Amino acid sequence: MINKIKDFVSDQTQALADQAQKMRKEPAAVAREAARKSAEGIKSLNDPIRALSRSGVKLTAISQGTAQSLIELQAEIVTSALTEAATQLERAAQADNVMDLVRDQGAVLQATRERIVKDITQAVAIFKDAGGDVRKVATQTYEHVARKAPAKPAARKTAAPARKAKRVVRKAKARAK
Repeated sequence: MINKIKDFVSDQTQALADQAQKMRKEPAAVAREAARKSAEGIKSLNDPIRALSRSGVKLTAISQGTAQSLIELQAEIVTSALTEAATQLERAAQADNVMDLVRDQGAVLQATRERIVKDITQAVAIFKDAGGDVRKVATQTYEHVARKAPAKPAARKTAAPARKAKRVVRKAKARAK
């Protein structure tokens, strides 16, 4: 590890010495070359910056859509809870005796459990969809900025019948002896 560090430092020292020598001989040419490379570097940032800003807009749209879906779900939950409470109070007012009231409470509790499970399932689906959309945007942005193509599965190699040929050769040698 130390040898690698020493090699790196010596390479960097040599590169800097070469640069210093070039600057002494042709300072204007070196300055022009550095300015040209800097300009190219700055120009090359335009495309990644555009990709990042587009992905920011997409992420904003995703988060806004997710928030809208969650607010709508919350409104549905509150509305159904209020409706169920009103229905429960009406049934309690119409109950002839305590036994009818208890029976109605059991049915209401079962319906409430089912509604809660349905609401949680909807909320999870909203977050799952948003997460998938965010993953797509991040993947597309990374591929665009890093200029990498999507990974393709490697082709499988087929076994060559080379083994049979080797065995034939070995048998021939054994017979010759």
